[in-house]
Amino acid sequence: MNRIVLLILIAAAAVLGLSSVFIVTETEYAIKFRLGKIVRSDYQPGLHGKVPFINNVRKFERRILTLDTPPEQMITVEQKFVAVDSFVKWRIVDIARYYTSTQGNERVAMSRLDSIVKDRIRNQIASRTLSEVISEQRVSTMLEIADRANESTAEFGIEVVDVRIKAIELPDDVRESVFRRMAADRQKEANLYRFEGREEAERIRADADRQVQILLAEAQRDGQTLRGDGDAKSTEIYASAYSRDEEFYAFYRSLQAYENAFSASQDVMILDASSSFFDYFDSAEPRD
Repeated sequence: MNRIVLLILIAAAAVLGLSSVFIVTETEYAIKFRLGKIVRSDYQPGLHGKVPFINNVRKFERRILTLDTPPEQMITVEQKFVAVDSFVKWRIVDIARYYTSTQGNERVAMSRLDSIVKDRIRNQIASRTLSEVISEQRVSTMLEIADRANESTAEFGIEVVDVRIKAIELPDDVRESVFRRMAADRQKEANLYRFEGREEAERIRADADRQVQILLAEAQRDGQTLRGDGDAKSTEIYASAYSRDEEFYAFYRSLQAYENAFSASQDVMILDASSSFFDYFDSAEPRD
């Protein structure tokens, strides 16, 4: 009987000892309560003590959390509706304030955070055009939204780490209008490129025609020069040959004249028989 009582006391002491300590990990916050009131909330990772049945401990996530909600319709400065799908990265930075403002209910915290961030996104979308919303300015816009949201979430002990827009969808009628405008812009750019191409082609053709005219003129000039040189050389040769043997040169020129005059069999030529043209027909010696 005494042994049983001893075992019960040992078990009770063990239970009491285990309920007198708690462990806080690197990924947790811990709050110790005394009869429902916060006693301490600044625990570091490690083993800590408490009074059983008087103190109780609640733990909360220290790591970054994600708030991902369904897309929501928003309107741009151009009065065009867009469906914005976004998510928020957030974390608890003041556990005591977080618990006081939300009673430690993560759903309450996320609901308030969602309302704050969506209001900031809505305001930013409403102050920008559609092209600005989907442009590279979106990164700076998200940073500004996070900064503005942190001004309101500080009272909940929450910090907004990042806000990101996953997608921006347009209604069907707006999408068709945007596509038509984009197609018109691209067509305008294409027409401009075609016009510049035609202008460049005309310039190249004009330059090529000018080069051709220059080359032809230079070729003609060189040809005339060569012909002149050839004629001068030919005249020089003829003169040299004539001066060496005038009688032979006269005979040779007469033969060429006869060949040209009698080359056609049906031609008729009427000349005076005493003409000098027939000097070499009458005798071997030319007439004076």
